[in-house]
Amino acid sequence: MRTIKVYHYDAFSNIPNMGNPAGVVLDGQNLTEEQMREVAEKVGFNETAFPLKSDIADLKIRYFTPGHEINLCGHATMATIYALKTKGLLGDKIDFTIETKAGNLPISLNSNDGLYITMRQATPQFQEFKGSLQELAHSMGIEEGDIETALPTLYGSTGTWTLLIPIKSLAAFKRMKPDNKLFPNILKEMPRASLHPFCLETYDSNAHMHARHFSSPFSGTIEDSVTGTASGVMGAYYSRYIKSDSLLHLLIEQGQEIGRNGSVQVTVTNGSGIEVTGNAVYVKEFEVSI
Repeated sequence: MRTIKVYHYDAFSNIPNMGNPAGVVLDGQNLTEEQMREVAEKVGFNETAFPLKSDIADLKIRYFTPGHEINLCGHATMATIYALKTKGLLGDKIDFTIETKAGNLPISLNSNDGLYITMRQATPQFQEFKGSLQELAHSMGIEEGDIETALPTLYGSTGTWTLLIPIKSLAAFKRMKPDNKLFPNILKEMPRASLHPFCLETYDSNAHMHARHFSSPFSGTIEDSVTGTASGVMGAYYSRYIKSDSLLHLLIEQGQEIGRNGSVQVTVTNGSGIEVTGNAVYVKEFEVSI
């Protein structure tokens, strides 16, 4: 039996118990992959991150859901970098790179008005969804007529694949009750993907898009409160299908329906350069035994 210290940070908010919780394990260098997954399962958050030494970047981060490892996680990156910086483990560096399974990604820090972390994401990719919109709507607890067909429903990734689903109105989001076990049979092209419904109607008048994020059943969680990687690919989708511009600054809100409001700043350059900016806040530390 081994005891592991876990630091709990909430990302994409500066208010504890808002935004998206992430576990950060700072002494995970000697843990095996299965031990990391077991820690993530015991922690129970959507993701737990393990910063490690890297031979090809300034540091390496591995990300685990309770069910499996994933290539990249935006909110857990925010939490990890915030933890390392505030604990003095990054020194004076404000620009550096992280090694992830989605590639080596640049990170920059800005300390104006609190610590903000900007993360460059992988080049966006899209893939057609050929499944049933009726089944898709049913799996989220809404009607097919709630899906906006003037915009495409399609898979997108800037490191982690999700299905982007345009929704007509904010009212539909309050009715959503996901049945995650149905997702793999509907997502025939990509059965391990998550669902990311969004709309252009928002609670915050300064926001451009509102979203929810329903986890793949393989991850062992139900819903992600504020999602960095999906917000990044939403920015690329916005640039491609809603408003094309050489430079877009977007504010994306998420989490209101589950009482964990948070926001993500997304910068899109020439449609394919995606940067996500957010903050984090320390909540507490605790121990799990594996």
